[in-house]
Amino acid sequence: MINRILISNVIILSTLMTVFLNVSCTTKTESESGKEYVTLDKYALAKRNLERSMILLDSSVSNYFVGQEMAMRRFYNPFTKKLSGELGSVWMYSSAIEAVNAILHSLQVAREHGHSDLYDKNFSRYTALLSKLYDNADYYLGTYELTSYTQTKTWTVYAVDRVNVKGKANVSGILNVYDDQIWLIRELLESYRITGQRNYLTKAEYLTDYVLDGWDTTLDDQGNEHGGITWGPGYVTKHSCSNGPLISPLVWLHKIYKSSNEQIEHRFIDPKDKQTRKSIMRAKGVHYLDYAKKLYNWQKSNLLNAQGVYTDMMGGCGSCQIAYETFDGVRYRNNTPLTEAVGEAYTYNSGTMLSGAVDLYRATGDHQYLRDGKELSEKSFSVFAKLDSTLPEHYRYNIGGFRNWFNGVLLRGYLNIQREHPAVNAYIESFQKNLDYGFSQFNHQGFLPTDLLRGWREDKTGKGLEGMFQFSFAAEYAGLARFNYENNKHNQQ
Repeated sequence: MINRILISNVIILSTLMTVFLNVSCTTKTESESGKEYVTLDKYALAKRNLERSMILLDSSVSNYFVGQEMAMRRFYNPFTKKLSGELGSVWMYSSAIEAVNAILHSLQVAREHGHSDLYDKNFSRYTALLSKLYDNADYYLGTYELTSYTQTKTWTVYAVDRVNVKGKANVSGILNVYDDQIWLIRELLESYRITGQRNYLTKAEYLTDYVLDGWDTTLDDQGNEHGGITWGPGYVTKHSCSNGPLISPLVWLHKIYKSSNEQIEHRFIDPKDKQTRKSIMRAKGVHYLDYAKKLYNWQKSNLLNAQGVYTDMMGGCGSCQIAYETFDGVRYRNNTPLTEAVGEAYTYNSGTMLSGAVDLYRATGDHQYLRDGKELSEKSFSVFAKLDSTLPEHYRYNIGGFRNWFNGVLLRGYLNIQREHPAVNAYIESFQKNLDYGFSQFNHQGFLPTDLLRGWREDKTGKGLEGMFQFSFAAEYAGLARFNYENNKHNQQ
């Protein structure tokens, strides 16, 4: 199992880059030689970003996946043509779905802006790929019985590791984690919005119910929920990555159901005796938005650090054993006290809270969420982006461990808040410049190095490249393409 969680001043540009906003402006980007610059018209950058995204995705799908069963290998070396025997986890597998979704969404936007040729040539083949990826994700599925804070129930969810028979994965204990389900929830909802296929929504809601079943409903002395979701049902620590990423999907579900009469069961503990488990039916729109707010408030209250970004997790649990209690002859999970926020501040934990803040602002009109988002935008760039020592006007982000993927989540946050906070244009531009430099200088048969600013180095030997990094680069390029298209439209209105 890959324990990515434990791997472990605001910089204001003198002139904010307005390349993405000004329709009349042209965009300067490095040419293929890297020595000269070419000028692109208002939609050329968007189209090029999308085309590059597809190049990266197609090369990755062709080389990281094996057989009709789409077994994803973790590493591939494009120089030696060697593929690792190690399989990717479900989290890594979901990065491919993320890239396909990002491209599909951008293709739809491209068609709206006159690039229907890109849509016509590619949309159908990518929707077919999307369906195939979801079908073969079933090799990670398994079924087990879980005793939570309010019930004991049998669930079918995704394991960390892949097996050879669909639906037969071991998902007990620490062999499934909530954040893996959340990344899939996010992509399933995005797939539903793109394709309109109801099965994606149905699966997303099922997994959402499973993750919310992990919300700590036990009550403190004042009758308030302890709150927070542990990293997985086999853990007691409560992580940024098992709380923050669910906020935006919950807001999206609220938006889907806010005018609907559909009901959902809400389970909780009676504040009178702090032990009786109860349930009521309430409107889905209310239910999902309520939990989005609760998750946001829990994470902000517990994990926002002195630098203004988000710490890894709540720990300080002593023996860190899962606790249970028996009430009225029925066994339930109980609260394990956590005393301190610990671990590193990773970019993706701030990125998901940034997206969550702006989505909650749009859903509620509460300006505190927008204020939070603006401040987090500035603090995160200050903390995580540093001017490169050798490449003028390029900002370096830490790329150790799994941070290349983490950094892509931060970019999503900047893209999400840009309409309300144009100051992030410079931060978005830093990602554009790094991708373009890596592509113009180091692109090798549709692959980019782990370090976009320094090149291949050790990637040329040994096991090669993390597959999820290639999918992340593809998703970033597609997200930038969509941003370019939509902001050109915005500025024409």
